[in-house]
Parts: sequence; structure tokens; C-alpha cells
Amino acid sequence: MNILYIGSGFVGACSAAVSAASGHNVLVYDVDKKKIDMLSSGDRDTIESCLFEKGLGDLLVRNQGRIDFTTDYSKVEGFLDVCDGVFMCLPTPEIGETGESNLTYYFDAAEKIGSVLARRNSGMQEKYVVIVNKSTVPIDMVDKTQEIMDRAGVKNYGVVSNPEFLVEGKAIEGSLSPDRVVVGAWHEKDFEIMRRMYQRFYDSPTVQYIEVNPKEAAAGKLLANYTLFNKLAITFDVIGRTCEAFDNISYEQIRKVLSSDPRIGSWGLYDSLYAGGSCFIKDARSLSHQLQTAGYGAVLVNETYVANKRQLETFIGRAEKEADFEWEGKTVALVGTAFKRDTNDIRNSPSIDICYYLQERLVKNIYIYDPAAMDNFKLVFPENEQYHYFNHEFDAVKDADVIIIATDWPQFRGLGDSIITELKHKPLIMDGRRMLQHRYIDLQKAGFDIIAIGSPFLKGKK
Repeated sequence: MNILYIGSGFVGACSAAVSAASGHNVLVYDVDKKKIDMLSSGDRDTIESCLFEKGLGDLLVRNQGRIDFTTDYSKVEGFLDVCDGVFMCLPTPEIGETGESNLTYYFDAAEKIGSVLARRNSGMQEKYVVIVNKSTVPIDMVDKTQEIMDRAGVKNYGVVSNPEFLVEGKAIEGSLSPDRVVVGAWHEKDFEIMRRMYQRFYDSPTVQYIEVNPKEAAAGKLLANYTLFNKLAITFDVIGRTCEAFDNISYEQIRKVLSSDPRIGSWGLYDSLYAGGSCFIKDARSLSHQLQTAGYGAVLVNETYVANKRQLETFIGRAEKEADFEWEGKTVALVGTAFKRDTNDIRNSPSIDICYYLQERLVKNIYIYDPAAMDNFKLVFPENEQYHYFNHEFDAVKDADVIIIATDWPQFRGLGDSIITELKHKPLIMDGRRMLQHRYIDLQKAGFDIIAIGSPFLKGKK
């Protein structure tokens, strides 16, 4: 089949790569020339320096003959004559902290596509096409998309909701072996086209292929992300806080007790300083906005959002409250800038708010390291007299007064050994991911004070 993707971000690029690997002919359009050039470079490392997704580079290189990237809209116009499906993969960021989605990118792209679709096949519009909402959009977006197409004079088309449930860092793995594919449509003809596009999954005995109406599909995405976000908030604000409040409670032991209950499960039971990224916060706020606009309350949804913010504020505030640490004039090592491991994405990264906090507290130096996300972080915090970037985590921490571990990169687990054996001074250690929990006792014995998510203040032996 012939498939067009509008938008080459995390969702668009990964979905397009898997479509090409499934044997379809794919065209990807984006206005970002630099990104398009990198994704179409044919070089794995160049591709993954653009979007750090394991397997994306290999998949695009192997399927170069079936996928094309372009910033030239005339190619889109020609492709629409034979196109079976247009996947809308546009950003829908939150407007401030209102919960309302900024749909400008989506509407602009939809109106442009609509005007071209109305002229396809020399105006005859003989080829049936489905417009597929892949972005996370408001529940009633199917109606708005249809209004745009009808206003443009588009005929012989359908509108489908096909939300993605991908995990950043594992998007290619999740796209090739999804646990479920959700397709929302009003008409059987649209379902039939989507089954052909997803034939490999429709026929798979291991994939749940779920067909619903488009509003149910859009609502399902928002509710799934909220449910996961809520479990993280419970872990942070109740389970982790309990472990911080009482001595002789190991968070890891409590986790074993809880995760062994199949009704609870193990997902999300990892204490952390914050749940960032592009989805959970935005989607929870969007759900809240839509519920309140419809005249219903959203108290629990809002409290989940507040609990997440409170987690980061509580963690960073423990330095002054529990360790009597004064920030002014100090050197801080910030270890990790990606919002989580296996990605270079810094959207809603806790490190951003931490840096603003440190600026307000007049710290002298902020020493930063991340194995993948530093280039993106430099766009927000350029290197200057206060911000310094390093090529290894130990180089960032060796002269610091306080070490803040903010991302759960596996390699950071080895920092405990280096800190114990190579540091002559005793910086305060703030472990926001429990990366060093296997060395807390040893670090205490060596004289280090530790503030760790999910533990009371751990005083070093002097």
C-alpha cells in the first residue's frame, strides 16, 4: 500500500519505518529540513543522533528502497493520487498549564492536505483514502477532521483514529511486536483498509487487534496514559513517601511485597524524582480539560498531576531541610538530562526544573553529563560560566559539592565505586533514581550523606 506520514517526530518516524519494513511504500513529509536530511542519510549513527531509538537506524537503512523523506510538498501532492492512507503525526502540545491542546500544527496540516486531496486524480477523487489520526488528540477530533475535509470539498475518504501506545526508547521493538493495535473507525470500509495496512498484526496470534469507534480509540489513549501516570504518582506520593518516613523499611523489599500481587503488577513500582516525557503530563492535563469542559469534575486527574510536581519539589527541598545544605556558591553535578534512559528526549525532564531551581539558589557551577541528551539540553541551557558539560559522568562529579542523579542510565550504577575510591572530599549525594541503592551502606560507611528517593536521610559515618 502507499502510505503518507505528515510529521517525522518520534511517532511519525518510528511508525513509518515499521510500515516500510512491512512492505508498504512510504513517504514522510516534514518542514524540518535538518531532521529530514538526517533521517534520510542512510547512516545509522546519523539517524539515531537525530532520534535516539534503538533499531530505528537499522530499520531505515534496510528499507531505504521503500521509504522516502521530503520537505518538498509537491512530492506529497503527486503521492496523494495513489495514496491509501495519510497518517497525521503532528505535535499537539499543551497551551501553558491549561490542559487545552495546541492544535495549530494539526489544523494547518489538515487544511493543507484537504485542499490537495480535493484535487487528487485531476479532481475526480477516484482513489479512496483514509486520514488516520496517529497523534494524541482530543476525543472529538474525528469530527473536527471531517469538518475540515468536507469544507475543502474532499470526497471518497474516511477518518480513522489509530493511537500509538509506544514506549520511548523501545518504540521500534514495540512497533514490531506490539501488545495491541487499536483502530477506531465508523465504517467497515475503513476497517478493511486498516487491516490491510496492519496485516502482519491482524493475523498475529500474539497481538490484540482491537476495533472500536474513533472516539473510543482517542479516549482509550488518554485514559491509558492517565492510568499509568496515576500509578506512578501513587508510587511516588504514597509508597515511596512511606519508605522515606520510617526507618528500617527498604523500598526494594516493599516493592517485592507489592509486585508479587498479580492484581497490582510490577509496572510503575520504581520510585523516581519525577515522571517526565511527552505523554503522561500532557495527556492527563488534556483529559482534565476535556472533562471539565464537558461539565464534569476532574479532581483525581488533577491531583495526579500535582502529586508528580510535589515529588520533585519535595526531593530537591530535602537538601536544605534534612542535610542543612546551602546551595549558594556551590558546585552541583547534574548526572542525567534525558527524562529517562534510552532516549535523548528532554521534554518535561526533571533536570530542566532542577536547573531553574539551582539558578534561583545562586549556585556557582552546574556540571552536566548525559550519554545521549546533552546536545538537546544545551539548546535550553547553553554552556557558559555557570553551565559546564562533560564527556563522562565521573568527570562531572569529581569536583562537586553535591551530586544529583536525575536519569536512570544503567551505567550510573557504577558511580558508587568511583565515588568511594576516588573522591577525597564528601559531596552530598542526591539519588533521584535509586541508582546507587546497592551501595548506600558502603557510601555511608565511607562518610557520604545520602538523600535518596524512597529512603530516609542517610547520614554518613564520620
